[in-house]
Amino acid sequence: MMMSKINDLMARGTELLGSDYAILCGAMSWVSERHLVSAISNAGGFGVIACGAMTPELLDAEIAATKALATRNFGVNLITMHPQLFELIEVCAKHGVGHVVLAGGLPPKGSLEAIKASGAKVICFAPTLALAKKLMRSGVDALVIEGMEAGGHIGPVSTSVLAQEILPELASELPIFVAGGIGRGEAIAGYLEMGASGVQLGTRFVCATESIAHPAFKKAFIRASARDAIASVQIDPRLPVIPVRALKNNGTEAFTAKQREVANLLDAGDVDMAEAQLQIEHYWAGALRRAVIDGDVEGGSLMAGQSVGMVTQEERVADIIAALVQQAETALHTRG
Repeated sequence: MMMSKINDLMARGTELLGSDYAILCGAMSWVSERHLVSAISNAGGFGVIACGAMTPELLDAEIAATKALATRNFGVNLITMHPQLFELIEVCAKHGVGHVVLAGGLPPKGSLEAIKASGAKVICFAPTLALAKKLMRSGVDALVIEGMEAGGHIGPVSTSVLAQEILPELASELPIFVAGGIGRGEAIAGYLEMGASGVQLGTRFVCATESIAHPAFKKAFIRASARDAIASVQIDPRLPVIPVRALKNNGTEAFTAKQREVANLLDAGDVDMAEAQLQIEHYWAGALRRAVIDGDVEGGSLMAGQSVGMVTQEERVADIIAALVQQAETALHTRG
């Protein structure tokens, strides 16, 4: 009898993903790589490689390495503004990657078709109901709705509000995964009852034993409370910098200075808007790498969601997933 309710409610999600549980791991640059991705998929969840700013060559190597470790399906997350998006899609197709997650803005013309031509399923992020409907019409296989409680790049609306706006309207049409601020199974149960087909968690997996994040990075997560994960401030309205949620440190201040520097370059006509945005993106990639890989927790970027307060120890991926599933199942049975 136990473990049946969660499976019933996640059925569309697990069918789409080919996993035991419709629990995606959010694509976190430098963290969501071969070790964590394969561990999550092998434990019955669904791991997703964060391509981020990788070149096609790097992604090629990462997918191959993940395939060597993973016994189950995994996906690849691509950023729509990547200048080599179509080459990255080709790399995924070459490896027979079954699921491509597109993040950041509307997919460029022809990208959905290119992914589908390889036989892969396309999952897109939808920050509003209008955009969700548009993406659905354009043929995406599933949506992720992510609230501002999440870590990394965030939109302006909370998860609970997005879920209320989008799930009643579209949950019957296609599988929808809810993301942002999820740290326990009771919340997963609630979103499943509202019509979600599954969930996506990032922050909760950062301190997994299998995560390659530096011990100092993990320690910062374990020490932090929810209120320490704050959104970056935009200092120039002409620089449409998507806010980023991270633990407050010297790196947070350095980013404000970086924005000023780029804004001044814009003023002087030394860079155009696209170049300015790319400079900001590259800044983040570098700052995040310094923290995750090198352990520079003062000067690097500690991207974290507000659920960071629920991360209290380093534990195995299999144990994290088992705990979430048990909490969700117990909540579903308690509610009848």
